[in-house]
Amino acid sequence: MNQPKLPHWLAKFVAGMGGGGLFVAAFLDSSVLSFPFVTDALLIELSLQKPSHMPYYAAMAAVGSLAGCIWLYLLAKKGGEEFFLRRGGAHAAKAKQWAQSNAFLTVFVPAILPPPFPFKVFVLAEGVFQVPLRTFVLALLLSRGLRYFAEGILAVRYGEGVLSFLMGHGGLAVVLVTAAIVVFYAASRWLSGHAHAAK
Repeated sequence: MNQPKLPHWLAKFVAGMGGGGLFVAAFLDSSVLSFPFVTDALLIELSLQKPSHMPYYAAMAAVGSLAGCIWLYLLAKKGGEEFFLRRGGAHAAKAKQWAQSNAFLTVFVPAILPPPFPFKVFVLAEGVFQVPLRTFVLALLLSRGLRYFAEGILAVRYGEGVLSFLMGHGGLAVVLVTAAIVVFYAASRWLSGHAHAAK
């Protein structure tokens, strides 16, 4: 299986920067460019080299991704719905509907899932449909933090095979995590409905 790689010009810039390079890669991947699994690969590699620094690397990946997403969010907010429909592609209509009724989960769920699940279209939807920035930031910090810290812990514990597993079973991970979140969401709505009915 081919290892995910940065473009040569960017790889030279990022090499040797450690957490700073991870921040740059995550920022670019979450905003203007797309590097599937590259941030994950850098995080795993750095965590293997210096396991004691893993929390720092995971935090830099999460904050870099957050910064890139905020930039994309602000661009979408300024560009409006026409910008969203043009950039959102085939998923635009569904993302719009979901964003308007589930602001927090709209970005939390895609942000915690690995490729091939679409992500940026939901970031664009959050900006276009005026989701409060506080909600957007909280959802992203929690989801990206959980994802990258989990990957770092797994890397330190199980080694390089973690990345190969993620790349080879990304679709399965999407299905399992999505199913778990849907069940949790449905259960919470059901319990909330019963609590209101009991009053």
